[in-house]
Amino acid sequence: MPLSEHEQRMLDEIESALYAEDPKFASSVTKQRVGRPTARRRLVAVLGFLVGLALLVGGLMVDVEVGGLRILSFIGFLVMFAAAAFGMFGPRGPNLADASSPASRGGSSSRAKPGKPSLSERMEERFQRRFDQDDH
Repeated sequence: MPLSEHEQRMLDEIESALYAEDPKFASSVTKQRVGRPTARRRLVAVLGFLVGLALLVGGLMVDVEVGGLRILSFIGFLVMFAAAAFGMFGPRGPNLADASSPASRGGSSSRAKPGKPSLSERMEERFQRRFDQDDH
């Protein structure tokens, strides 16, 4: 289910606050995301999946069994699974989250300003405001 506009804005605020408070931690977390595969990687994955599908269907037509298992169909399934995993979990392309960090946009230093409340303090204040609004 997609996020509402309000939830998306809140998520963006939390992300930018995280970058402002601890850019080193934020960049290490964003590097662990699964990125979008490159066009070549997607092409190889699709071709591998189609070859696996052909082996799976072909194995049903050819009567080659080992211990009651249609071995050609099983190999086809494994090829399909490997192709899907290859397409999803490979090396990532450029990370868009790193390009949108405040440090890369010329933002402030990694330390918060003395008068500026921390992320947890701001979140507490927002929660308290919402809680007070719900009571009235």
